[in-house]
Amino acid sequence: MGLEEKLPSGVLLTSVEKLVNWTRKSSLWPATFGLACCAIEMMASGAGRYDLARFGMEVFRASPRQADLMIVAGRVSQKMAPVLRQIYDQMPEPRWVLAMGVCSSSGGMFNNYAIVQGVDHIVPVDMYLPGCPPRPEMLMDAILKLHHKIQHEPLGEKRAAALAAARADGTAKDLHIEMPSTVRADKAARKAYEDAAARGRTGQFAIEQRGGNAVLLPGERG
Repeated sequence: MGLEEKLPSGVLLTSVEKLVNWTRKSSLWPATFGLACCAIEMMASGAGRYDLARFGMEVFRASPRQADLMIVAGRVSQKMAPVLRQIYDQMPEPRWVLAMGVCSSSGGMFNNYAIVQGVDHIVPVDMYLPGCPPRPEMLMDAILKLHHKIQHEPLGEKRAAALAAARADGTAKDLHIEMPSTVRADKAARKAYEDAAARGRTGQFAIEQRGGNAVLLPGERG
């Protein structure tokens, strides 16, 4: 069953906001920027086994002026902080930052004067990824969650103000929950996921879907 069979009279309507955000999330270009051991896992994510090209992200740009995603992979020293900020300032708008690993997120085990205790002291962070170091699967999961956030970003001041008002009075949808495609295609699983999301138990739902395993085991990969 193709997309054309789901469309009434073959006509597809959308908003400019959704179209623009769809193009942005589908063509993120990360900056070639690694600081420590997390960068090895980031490089593995772009290799053949994990293949970030599936999400239009195979091009790691060497120039910050051609990149819109900064993956801070590793600890940030006080000496590196101004360099990181300079690279961020050279990136065009819109731009996003992903703090990869516990060191870039909060300083990690390096609780001393030489390491910045969280890269959010230097640049605004859109997505935090825990782990020491996080596996490529974890990085890809964080990237997909960032895609979901980008897809629902408001365009324009009026739209942003309306969304902020909806969040304030509790009528806005939870934009931080992304339904997996395998669940979306199954009506029973979709309803179970929506019920779990209403109770804030999406993490437990994912574990139950894997038969009680916290992670997807190698023998269970498709």
